[in-house]
Parts: sequence; structure tokens; C-alpha cells
Amino acid sequence: MKVPDRLEDLLREHAPQVLGALVRRYGHFDTAEDAVQEALVAASAQWPADGIPQEPRTWLIRVASRRLIDMLRSEQSRRDREAAEAVRIRPEQYLAPAADAGRPADDSLVLLFVCCHPALSRPSQVALTLRAVGGLSTAEIAHAFLVPEPTLAQRISRAKKQIKTSGIGFGPPPPAEYAARLDAVLQVLYLVFNEGYVATAGPDLQRTDLAAEAIRLTRMLHRVLPDDGEVAGLLALMLLVHARRTARTDAGGALVPLAEQDRSLWDKDEIDEGVALVTHAMSHADLGPYQLQAAIAAVHAEAATGGGTDWRQILGLYDLLERMTDNPVVTLNRAVAVAMVHGPRAGLTFLSYLDDDPRLAGQHRLEAVRGHLLELAGEPDRARECYVAAARRTTSRPEQRYLQLKAAKLAGS
Repeated sequence: MKVPDRLEDLLREHAPQVLGALVRRYGHFDTAEDAVQEALVAASAQWPADGIPQEPRTWLIRVASRRLIDMLRSEQSRRDREAAEAVRIRPEQYLAPAADAGRPADDSLVLLFVCCHPALSRPSQVALTLRAVGGLSTAEIAHAFLVPEPTLAQRISRAKKQIKTSGIGFGPPPPAEYAARLDAVLQVLYLVFNEGYVATAGPDLQRTDLAAEAIRLTRMLHRVLPDDGEVAGLLALMLLVHARRTARTDAGGALVPLAEQDRSLWDKDEIDEGVALVTHAMSHADLGPYQLQAAIAAVHAEAATGGGTDWRQILGLYDLLERMTDNPVVTLNRAVAVAMVHGPRAGLTFLSYLDDDPRLAGQHRLEAVRGHLLELAGEPDRARECYVAAARRTTSRPEQRYLQLKAAKLAGS
């Protein structure tokens, strides 16, 4: 079998499932993660020469399981825990079939709930799960959290240490505990999708594989909890936003803003599904933030053109959303809606409330929106300065090129 050009994509796809299988069977989250990494390294070395196995996931689980058992035995010898481990993991289990034997279901969803253990703080739950299930780097997670990278790295390190020393146990939670972990799981899926929607860094605007994985996992969650309004709302939001993916860049990979996109390229099936999901959720469940964000996306999706967008309805939805959340990005987006309804000056005044918010310090979004509103207000020089500042701060190359082009056009006006 020929090895694909993007071997790392295949490994990224299987890594969370392999980790989930090992954690479910053996526990020892931190050690299991190390074993999976070693299996991935082995695959990177062997598969290009030998070809991809017919069952790559099974191959990875088998290799990772062997490495994990070696690590556990070494740990037992070094710390004199033979007796304790013999009680928890019987010797015959070391020779048991692969961790995926008799369990064809995807372990990624189980791993989501495993990582979102109530003994960990919410930020630690989300950060750890983004690493384990989403496969995001520390830099990507830090960007999603709007915190410095060293802070995020310490957070993940503390979570792993707590797992290792507290003995809290990382097997699949009993059904009664799923509800307590649901908010963290939804936040994880939301952040993974956002990283796929706009990649933190690199040459491409989007990572459609990551966005598609978030949608797949959310579909699984929706099948388990079909009556939960926020699960349905999150799935609807993802579908409605993901439907625009083809129109978000031109043939050269340059960013195309929402108002200028060719809406005939939007995925109508995903839009129809998303609208149906959020409509049903808002009429049958308690209203929540994900439903409101999905409703906003639905208003955009139902407009035939950018100029036909019902901005008053969007502003009303943002008013409700801002009351439910303390998120500066929501406030940032509401400022745009204010500008579209009441004029750019009103939007700029509203935007000034965010100038001292430390969560946006060093981020490009605030200056990018300010530049857009200043341009609408007829202040090209100030708008250009904001675009230049925003371009310096973003690590996404397509966003950077777009902002630089906006600044260059204003320089000649």
C-alpha cells in the first residue's frame, strides 16, 4: 500500500482513538499519552518504508499497549508497587488482546468525558482534552484561551501532575456523571472547531479536517443526548459556519470576508440541517449560548446577499448572548452589529469598552475590527494604522495578507 503524502494527518486522526482505548483499558493517563507518542514515532519511521497496515488503528494500539505495559512494569519495579499494581491489573491482562478488541466503537467521545474529570479545574479540563482529543499544540490552545503560551503550558503540566499523584482514576465515568462534565466537553468541541475554522498559524486559513472532526464528535454526542438544547445548538452552529468553507478563500487561498462571499458555494444541506436543529432546540429546550450563536449564524445563512442580512435581528440575539456570557469576543462581534444598525461611530464607541480588557491584549481581533469600523466611518488613515497593527499581531498568514492588503489599499486612497 502506498504511503500517503500527508502521513501526519492519518496519525493525527487515529491518535485520540488510540489514547482513548489505552486509557479506558489501563488507566494511567500520563503514561498512556507517552506510549501513544512513541507508537506514533514508530509508525512515522516504519510506515513510509513498509507501507500502511491494513488496520492502522489496531497497529498503533498494539504497539502503544506494549510500550505502556513496559512503562508500567518499569514503574512498578522502580517504586516498589508490584503488589498494588498486581491487584489493579492482573498479570494475565498484560497478555490480553489489544485494547480495541471487542469494542468497535470510537473511543474519542469516551476520552472527552474522561479528560473532563470534575477533580480538575475547568481550564485544565479543556486544555488537557484539547491536547489529548483535538491534538492541538500548546500554542494553538493558548490562542483559543486568549492566554500566554507559558501560562497554558503550566496549566497542562499541573493537570497531568494532578492526574498522576491524586489517584482520581481516569476510567470512563458512570452515566450519572456525564451531565456534570457536559459543559466542559461542549467547550472543548467548540474550541477545537474554532481552531479548524481559523487556524492559529500556518499558510492555510482553515483546517477543515479539524473542523470536521469536531463536527463528527458533536454528532456522536447529539446521538447520545438528542434532547439537550445546547448540544443541538453547538452542532447547528458548527454546521452553519462550516457550510461557508468553500467560499471563505479564493482560488489563491486569500481570505474572502463574509459580506463578499459567493453564497452559491455555501453547502445548502449543512445549512438546512443547522437551521432545523437550532429551530427545534430553541422551541423545545432552555435557551443557551450555543443556541444563540447558532441562531446568529442562521440569520447570516438565510440572507441571499450580504446586504440583505437582518442586522437588527442579529443585534438582538447578541444582546441576549452578552447577558449570558462574559466573553470579549462576543462583545467584539456585537460592536460590529451595533455599527451595522446604528452606524460605525456607535460601533466604535461600543468597541472602546474593550480597550482595557487584558484578555484581548496582544490579539489582532480588536484592531482588525476597529480598522473596519474606522474605514466605514471615512477615516482611512486611522483605519490603515489599525490594519497594520492587526497584521503584525496575527500568526495566520491568510489573515495577515488580507489585513496588509486592506492597509495598502487605504494608503493609496
